[in-house]
Amino acid sequence: MADPIKFLIVDDEPLAVERLQLLLARMEGVAIAGTASEGAAALRLAEALEPDAILLDIAMPGMDGIDVARALSGFKRPPVVIFVTAFDTFAVAAFDVEAVDYVMKPVAAERLARAVERARGRLEDWGQAQGAPPSERPTHLEEFWVSEPRGLVRLAATQVDRISAERDYMRLHVGRRSWLINHTIGKLEDELDPALFVRLHRSAIVRRDFVSGLRRDDTGRWWAQLRDGEEQKVGRLYLHNAKGLAGKA
Repeated sequence: MADPIKFLIVDDEPLAVERLQLLLARMEGVAIAGTASEGAAALRLAEALEPDAILLDIAMPGMDGIDVARALSGFKRPPVVIFVTAFDTFAVAAFDVEAVDYVMKPVAAERLARAVERARGRLEDWGQAQGAPPSERPTHLEEFWVSEPRGLVRLAATQVDRISAERDYMRLHVGRRSWLINHTIGKLEDELDPALFVRLHRSAIVRRDFVSGLRRDDTGRWWAQLRDGEEQKVGRLYLHNAKGLAGKA
């Protein structure tokens, strides 16, 4: 039987800590390594106890949860981070520090169980690399957190068909739906796996297998034909990327 996932709980509200302890105690394959009520103490405990995962509040006095997560990322063996918060306004920051989940308070047992399974999956993906420096772990962006009226939704990067720029935002297109995120196209191009995504225009990135063909119009401009029937203009600076899809670069 696999060893249980060791969790550190960090929240400045005693009742919130107690609820998380009770919910975790009902789950199989989970153990509680310790608890902390503020950021500095959380870092000291994380260094001493080496938990596998951390349930981390964001809005705390002094060092907030985002700062704690950034500090943890520099550890030789950083834990998987699950944010547990009453606010949905920190989603972009959570995305930047690669949290595996973002759970809204009041925490429901089923929702926490899903977060625990995501943490388990992340730990399994790391495998033996869990004891290696962060630079040796997968570096490509694997997921997005997007806002919806009832909270936040996790999107795997592989679900995204294409990404288009809209002023200071980026729009993620998944089938007939789309979401805005506060990000730059240059940073996304650097963070997405180039084996899965290709930039075709200064304002467009497309998943490679979403491109069904290429055509050249009467003016000499190239267009990528997409699987949903739409077309994406190919910028001159990115023509080599488009031709690379067909092995012509």
